[in-house]
Amino acid sequence: MPRRVLTALPVYNEESHVLEVLNRVRQWCDDILVVDDGSSDRTPLLLAEMEGIQTIRHEPNQGYGGALRSAFNYAIEHDYDVLVTIDCDGQHEPQLIPSLAAAVFPDDEAPLDIVSGSRYLKQFAGDSLPPEERRKINMEVNRKLEKCFGLTLTDSFCGFKAYRVEALKRFDITELGYAMPLQLWVQAVRHRMRIREFPVPLIYLDESRSFGGSLDDSAIRLAYYEEVLKREMENQHVPCGSVS
Repeated sequence: MPRRVLTALPVYNEESHVLEVLNRVRQWCDDILVVDDGSSDRTPLLLAEMEGIQTIRHEPNQGYGGALRSAFNYAIEHDYDVLVTIDCDGQHEPQLIPSLAAAVFPDDEAPLDIVSGSRYLKQFAGDSLPPEERRKINMEVNRKLEKCFGLTLTDSFCGFKAYRVEALKRFDITELGYAMPLQLWVQAVRHRMRIREFPVPLIYLDESRSFGGSLDDSAIRLAYYEEVLKREMENQHVPCGSVS
């Protein structure tokens, strides 16, 4: 019996990308969920014109982590086998959705819990140069996760992922902002989930995209990430060095 795959896109004020990205995604996946996280531009109107796409509307805006939490819950409630998450800013390649989803259930080994896209695992023709401060923060978080848990990631923050939906039931997502992936990684370590990275192209279409308010300052953003990471390690009772 074919496995059921849902592709979910967190969306916030993406009127310039949403139709093009969704038209590309629907070429590679039949079941699509858009979590409109309180968009105030024309995004809701554009989504209303599209058929065959499920939509959840947050009002007001919850944040990136909140949008992913809604996608997790939807996949669980509707009995999907695999959830693929992909951003709606045009920086991911929808044609990789089937391969990413299939990687959750390898033919010759036990299923994986998370297959995480990595923009730094392999070089592709036409790769962008990442904004330097974003790359430095990503590498710093990678180092912290490896030092504490032996979790060897090359890309902690890529939004292009595939999850075994059964594993999603073990997450308790309370961090609703951009640091949500750090909460996810700590909980994945605690539950000894099987994780593997999957190479994806490195594409930046708009290096000036804002994180919002003070988080556009890289020092403030890194401090926020470190605070969430520390808090989650305490909450999950997995202090640095306790798992390897």
